[in-house]
Amino acid sequence: ANMLNGLTDIVLTKIDVLTGIEELKVCVGYEIDGEVLDYIPSDQEDVAKAKPVYKTFKGWKEDITKIQNKEDLPKECLDYIDFIEEFTGVPVSMISVGPDRTNNIYVKR
Repeated sequence: ANMLNGLTDIVLTKIDVLTGIEELKVCVGYEIDGEVLDYIPSDQEDVAKAKPVYKTFKGWKEDITKIQNKEDLPKECLDYIDFIEEFTGVPVSMISVGPDRTNNIYVKR
């Protein structure tokens, strides 16, 4: 999405729904015939053979809905957010940690 659209920021919503999941898996590539690609192939035959390659993150159990500062989030949550920024090359400028409008953390960049 970043390559096609030239994103300047990511707004990360609903991260609170990940609370309590023991492991978070993020697809970082596709294995086709022993070769790992970091993009979705355009050939439909290759897509049919593709196996996802995952990076696994440890989850968190703490309730994050009352947190107002990014640095107060659990380490595991911060690791996940840092990976998203690093992998996409796009900064996360807002993190939604709950269902209310007041449950947003605005990250200064």
